[in-house]
Amino acid sequence: MSADPRRAEIDRRILEWMREPRWSYSEKRFEELALELFAFQFEHCEIYRRFCEARSQTPDDVKTWRQIPAVPTSAFKEVDLRCFPADETTHCFRTSGTSTDVRGTLYLDTLELYEASLLPTFRHFMYPEFLLPDDRAMIRVLAPSPTELPDSSLSHMFGVVVDALGEPNSDFDVENSELLFDRVLTLLVESAASEVPMTLCGTAFAFVHLIDHMAERGVLIGLPSASRIMETGGFKGRSREIPRAELYAELKRVLGISPERIINQYGMTELGSQFYDSVIRGPSEPRRKLGPPWARVVIVDPETGHEAATGQVGSIVVVDLANTGSVLSLQTGDLGRAILDGFEVIGREPGADARGCSIGADEILEMGSS
Repeated sequence: MSADPRRAEIDRRILEWMREPRWSYSEKRFEELALELFAFQFEHCEIYRRFCEARSQTPDDVKTWRQIPAVPTSAFKEVDLRCFPADETTHCFRTSGTSTDVRGTLYLDTLELYEASLLPTFRHFMYPEFLLPDDRAMIRVLAPSPTELPDSSLSHMFGVVVDALGEPNSDFDVENSELLFDRVLTLLVESAASEVPMTLCGTAFAFVHLIDHMAERGVLIGLPSASRIMETGGFKGRSREIPRAELYAELKRVLGISPERIINQYGMTELGSQFYDSVIRGPSEPRRKLGPPWARVVIVDPETGHEAATGQVGSIVVVDLANTGSVLSLQTGDLGRAILDGFEVIGREPGADARGCSIGADEILEMGSS
């Protein structure tokens, strides 16, 4: 918990919301907390304050969460965006980059909100059938562990999920930058034979690697029908490009998992919360990204800066109450459009950097395969 009493009280109220057993999408509650948090961040982050003042958007001017100034995620590569003293930093998550690149950094003085946000969100969208607190699944992760990639928010997220929701045989299957194909295939065969469902998590690039390896060996496996996949990141692998529909069709062919049980997660290093495809919770509904009650997405017309019309492609802005120690409103650099109560990701804005955390995991795999 923050040493600042005002921030600590904001954190307490947000954590209380995150830990409620039943989600409540209260617009009034979100509005009050977002405006209060904005005022705190305006006061305690000088760089953000100057950014807002240059746009004449101060706590006196902003009347709704939709008006809170959004900082481009690229700014995390240039400046330290934090609302606490530097010596109180306990953890850093960094975007990908080569030794010559500047990497975006999210500084944290606590992991409490990040972890309190990610767990119920993952469980809500990945396992809607879970009814009891101790329900567990067999989870295998095709990505580096937090030990191997300690500054990756994606690896940290997977580590928290495996510890909290995984059965004892859940684990990571990337070690020393190498995807352990033989071990993964053995586990897949065992899952199919025992009828114990498996959850496979990883970047899209990792699944391309797996598909290619299974094709080389001529292996096809039919996993139990309750199995599922969570993939994150884009669909342009380092070795070859594969559209989403083709990737999902290939995963169905080699693993027997239908697209309706493949969930794309939308997250980034600079955010404390994540968004997931709706397909397992609402299989008869249009596929769209949904998130927890303490985060909101608005699609903004890139030319006017105003909210885009329904169905219009625009810039994705995320307002996330889990970001109490940095800034809560972020311009992601991604394009999307609203669909019902959620949104669809179209691609990157022209000139925007490639997104960080999943690309970082991909680079680890690329080093292991080179």
